[in-house]
Amino acid sequence: MMQNQFLVDSAGLNEKALERKHRLEQDASSRTSHMEYMEGMERISSDILEKVTEAMTGYDYERYTTADVKRALSHDTCSVEDFKALLSPAAQPCLEEMAQRAKRETSRHFGNTVYLFTPLYIANYCENYCVYCGFNCYNDIVRRKLSTEEMEREMKVIADSGIEEILLLTGESRHMSDVHYIGEACKLARTYFRNVGLEIYPVNSEDYRYLHACGADYVTVFQETYDSERYETLHLQGRKRVYPYRFEAQERAILGGMRGVGFSALLGLADFRKDALASALHVYYLQRKYPYVEYSLSCPRLRPIINNDGIRPLDVHETQLCQVLCAYRIFLPYVGITVSSREQKHFRDGIIKIAATKVSAGVSTGIGDHESKYNGEEKGDAGDEQFEIADPRSFAAMYQDIADEGLQPVVNDYVYV
Repeated sequence: MMQNQFLVDSAGLNEKALERKHRLEQDASSRTSHMEYMEGMERISSDILEKVTEAMTGYDYERYTTADVKRALSHDTCSVEDFKALLSPAAQPCLEEMAQRAKRETSRHFGNTVYLFTPLYIANYCENYCVYCGFNCYNDIVRRKLSTEEMEREMKVIADSGIEEILLLTGESRHMSDVHYIGEACKLARTYFRNVGLEIYPVNSEDYRYLHACGADYVTVFQETYDSERYETLHLQGRKRVYPYRFEAQERAILGGMRGVGFSALLGLADFRKDALASALHVYYLQRKYPYVEYSLSCPRLRPIINNDGIRPLDVHETQLCQVLCAYRIFLPYVGITVSSREQKHFRDGIIKIAATKVSAGVSTGIGDHESKYNGEEKGDAGDEQFEIADPRSFAAMYQDIADEGLQPVVNDYVYV
């Protein structure tokens, strides 16, 4: 089975847990249905999942030709059909032309600005078994949850570096990181930062409304893969296993009053071209339903995790990642595109001149080690990382490198009155 390459070391599990882990991996009948909502999960009236699924299922990217790609690039407005051509293998020889078009669109709608932010992981407890993730409940790692005092120390260090936008992240454990705990983190973050984002487990619209009232501005959710069958083999336990509830998270966040929502597939889990198509169409259809909301896309690839450093992207090379990002920009010219520290320095430095509008800096995916990192100390008792980063540049270094490229680094573009 494809999933086996993602399975992590089981050291530290008791016999009962190890038995359940193996049963989940080997016996599909031992798992709950990934399409059935669990108790307490809000259902909303929406046809967007159906639209995205239909388009992705019917996407045959091998049928597109160079002529289709050229035709797509000649159009002032990129249609869904044009976008499909730009994602196809036939577009690879046209990558330079795509990059030039993407650069024009980026300049037209975003100028030469690049936004900076940093993530802060406040807890890494998790109740899901996602076989590719370092936080999964069966991975033997150091688990931690920051206290209010620890969060404030971390936030102060980050804010003192000059960063004005923070992304708060947790593992997906409602027991260890409940909505109230996350809300208190938002309230604290609002005192230090102009913009506060969340990347947490999906919740109901009333919970998003509460978190927005606590100070959260936007919500990002990784669908991981839009291939439902593949999703089932990768998410074996926990609430994250419920595919439609995760898919509808951004729409519930919008209904809860969030100003912005972010989308992504984790490229390398399934067919990256189909996942890229589905990610963009997810934005496309929601944008037409809720035109007043801010939308963003990111394009992360798999990274090594603790206890399984053999994880690598599945046939998603840098030229293909560049193709996807350029296609995103051409198809969705008004949408922000984020490139994280999962990618190497040279790639990030190049793509911000073409299609990306936002990058992370001063990144740590561990729990509670910003203070020690900024002070040049060992991380001590910080919780373990979710994955390895590829670009460790500090905020100051990233800011300077962006400026040296002739671009304008931006830390905040909102004025609250």
